[in-house]
Amino acid sequence: MAITLDSALRFWSAEHPERVMVEYAGDGVTYAQFNAWVGRVASRFVALGLEPGGRVMIVAESSLEWCVAAFAAVRAGGICAGVSPRLTISELAYIRGDYKPGIVVFDEAGGAKLEPDARPHAGLAHVSAIAELREGEALDVHRRLDADAPAIIVTTSGSTSRPKGVMFSHRSMIESNGWQLLSEPLEGPYRRLIVAPMTTAGGIVCFTHALISGGSAYIESKLDGATLLGVVLGKRISMVTGAPIFWQRMAEQPEFESADLSFLKIAHTGGAPVAQPLLERWAAKGVLLRQMYGQTEVGGTATVNPRRFALSHPDKCGGNGIFTEIAIIDADGKHLGPGELGQIIVKGPGFMIGYWNNPEASAKTLVDGWMHTGDIGFLDELGLLKMVDRMKDIIISGGLNIAAAEVERVISEIEGVLEVSVIAVADEKFGETPMAVVHARREIAAAEIIGHCNTHLSSYKVPRYLIFSKEPLPRLAAGKISKPALREMYGGKEKLPARVR
Repeated sequence: MAITLDSALRFWSAEHPERVMVEYAGDGVTYAQFNAWVGRVASRFVALGLEPGGRVMIVAESSLEWCVAAFAAVRAGGICAGVSPRLTISELAYIRGDYKPGIVVFDEAGGAKLEPDARPHAGLAHVSAIAELREGEALDVHRRLDADAPAIIVTTSGSTSRPKGVMFSHRSMIESNGWQLLSEPLEGPYRRLIVAPMTTAGGIVCFTHALISGGSAYIESKLDGATLLGVVLGKRISMVTGAPIFWQRMAEQPEFESADLSFLKIAHTGGAPVAQPLLERWAAKGVLLRQMYGQTEVGGTATVNPRRFALSHPDKCGGNGIFTEIAIIDADGKHLGPGELGQIIVKGPGFMIGYWNNPEASAKTLVDGWMHTGDIGFLDELGLLKMVDRMKDIIISGGLNIAAAEVERVISEIEGVLEVSVIAVADEKFGETPMAVVHARREIAAAEIIGHCNTHLSSYKVPRYLIFSKEPLPRLAAGKISKPALREMYGGKEKLPARVR
């Protein structure tokens, strides 16, 4: 049997047909039902003219239909390319021109962004057309699939430039799942809660991992604490990956104090530091929140902090894995020693095979088997990785480097701060200077924040501007705070508040 995603689906559908494969907002299908549904939709795609290697672009919010359309595209020999319906009309037009999809699957949100030029497209398919094939006659597609051919494209957010299509093959997806299961095998059925949109690596890659493992995926788009904790408890979830804010929201629920969470074996977090009180609250329940390091290009996760360091070194993201190497290099490509700050590079299984239609960017990112991440960090004496910031989020003020993530970590320690993001704004004296945008549950005086920063940061790192937002900060599709949106909202000189010091 070929090493393909479709082989895994067919195997598990025969092995345990009645096990839940995927559930979305309380509506679920078994492996047998999902497999049959995929067969009917794949047949429809072929009838619409989908050829091997053709792209099926899905511009829709997460749903059962989204998952079925993705695997129907793969079964038919095509490539699933998810795109966030939250992008603008012009962004979608650019991506559509790049991917040149043979079929576009969309919902109401996506359809509104496809006007007007995509509407006449013969391969358009509303998600309702996918839903109509949930039941029906037995139809299927059997095409020879290449394990090393692209199967999934994850579209990046385009936070610094044009969005890129990150390609994964059948083999790289399976390898990504394999090393994680070998590193941390789970007893009993694999039950994963997925909170990220399916258009992101945290969505489609995690969903694919659940399927490859023969487990169950529970997808939830409603990100309030009560709903998330309810799913974890009700479905006895064994694995969750989410930003600290998700863990905070669950811990704030009244049910949390008495909840039995002994079945939650793997709890990964990333994208922002975890406050010590939050870490301790979950640890008291027997759940270790462990920092992971990753990005779309590495399949979401490259390494995770080992359990033995979760409490003693909570800010670290892990080190070399069973098949993964991590190194730090300087601007000349020289490998650096412990404690030396430089670019993080990683080598291992499950990474992207390249960017769609962009060989130049692929060659710059994948060099001699090493993934050049564009992230700044260091390895300590234990070989543990500390991710400091994105290279693009290093603020150069008066010739001195300031890691936005470091300032964010310090401000997040203040009681009542729910979210904080630090961006660079223009400064006549220093060229650029840090500005912090803070969302809190209580009124916090600027003097309290500046005083705390003065205590824990060098003077040149202390924000010169503060913005207090009454609303939660804007986020990208992957769940991270959207710094491009904040720069648009507050970055102009005419928008700056008075200096706070």
